[in-house]
Amino acid sequence: MTKIKICGIKILDDALAAIDAGADYLGFNFYPKSIRFVEKQTCVEITSVLRKEYPQIELFGVFVNSSVEEVKDILQICSLDLAQLHGDETPEMLTVLNGKAFKAFRGIPESVDGFARSEPPAFLLDASVKGVYGGSGVTADWDGAAELAKKYPLLLAGGLTPENVAEAVGRVKPWGVDVASGVESAPGEKDPSRMKAFVQAMRNAENKVRA
Repeated sequence: MTKIKICGIKILDDALAAIDAGADYLGFNFYPKSIRFVEKQTCVEITSVLRKEYPQIELFGVFVNSSVEEVKDILQICSLDLAQLHGDETPEMLTVLNGKAFKAFRGIPESVDGFARSEPPAFLLDASVKGVYGGSGVTADWDGAAELAKKYPLLLAGGLTPENVAEAVGRVKPWGVDVASGVESAPGEKDPSRMKAFVQAMRNAENKVRA
């Protein structure tokens, strides 16, 4: 089954609604310029509840050009499983983080050498929007993503919505999908009904493929 990550969680109610909808992973954004930015202490308050009540849900932190020290610090303090590096990070930074991070590419990369993790997700593919580090609502290059998805267990992001996720999964066949703006009622505010519709649309599409 294709994995589902709902990203840009800012409050506990949204986290619980995302899990109720069927999310496998939740993402917390630590990029200060993002409308989905969450303070470290707020994240701790949310994740402390999730760790007790939903230990099976994996929790990711999203970073843009943060130092290794800051990433390690937030992963530990906020009890996060993985760091999603959404800036201009190097393969060396992934190495130093020792399996606890994966790279997010904006647009189709010329090469993933040194970036692809052996465990899923190998990396994330997002749309390329100048000056925007994720959450743009613009769809990624599905044809390019499909070619990479044949070789790597990747996470597909970029403009996914309840209305287009079935087509995206059918064309790209990713290991997982990542949604933020596509399940919101307003920037940074998750909509429970859209999160449910997103998961349902994807599961329906998978069932058709199996039938």
